[in-house]
Amino acid sequence: MPIAEFDDPRLAAIYDTVNTHDPDEQPRFVRQLADEHGAGAATIVDLGCGTGLITRALAALGHRVIGVDPSREMIGVARARPFGDRVQWIVGGADQIGTPGADLAIMTSHVAQFFVADDEWEGALVALHAALRAGGRLGFESRNPGARAWESWTTDHVTSVVDPVAGPIDWWTEVHDVRDGIVRYANHYRFMTLGDVLVSEARLRFRTLDELTRSLTEAGFTIERIDGDWHGRPVDATASEHIMVARRA
Repeated sequence: MPIAEFDDPRLAAIYDTVNTHDPDEQPRFVRQLADEHGAGAATIVDLGCGTGLITRALAALGHRVIGVDPSREMIGVARARPFGDRVQWIVGGADQIGTPGADLAIMTSHVAQFFVADDEWEGALVALHAALRAGGRLGFESRNPGARAWESWTTDHVTSVVDPVAGPIDWWTEVHDVRDGIVRYANHYRFMTLGDVLVSEARLRFRTLDELTRSLTEAGFTIERIDGDWHGRPVDATASEHIMVARRA
């Protein structure tokens, strides 16, 4: 039976192990955005913060950080991790953020793609716009559909990790359907010590650059810059990412 990716406590507990970040890529990009508002001075909203890998790192640098996620299990893990006590945690969606007058709002780990329906995505952008002060910025990434990343998500690509509590784990992704910019897939996690396999089904929306820019503009943002990867590659048809930085007009 499929298991909700972020609501099963066994998957929430191993999230940090199976979702590691290159310290020279996404976290550095977010830190640079934050520091442009003054080191240790920015108020930051992290929508879809999960276990707070980046949220807690920003709090450790002295920023005021608000972590928002609909998963109570993931927030529970985040609270218990180092620097979790320095973050204001909200269990809920974008509509729960309110108007904190943030300098920066972020969505990392392709959170933007989990807003599959257009009305959900547009609602999140409106809520983030309201959460920012005038001139505040929004930063997020969304995979470029032209790069067709899902074609490499096969059962032949198995990743092996060792969790400090759960032990060795093999995990892989299987794509079930690709249609109208929506990829339906399942992540499989085999806990080698117990022999259990947990399966989590989900969908991702691969929006084109035109769709992203149009939705940001309609929500009241001005596009500041767009990169094709974390190293500042120009955007083209085969760039891996659409890394968006927009400013509240």
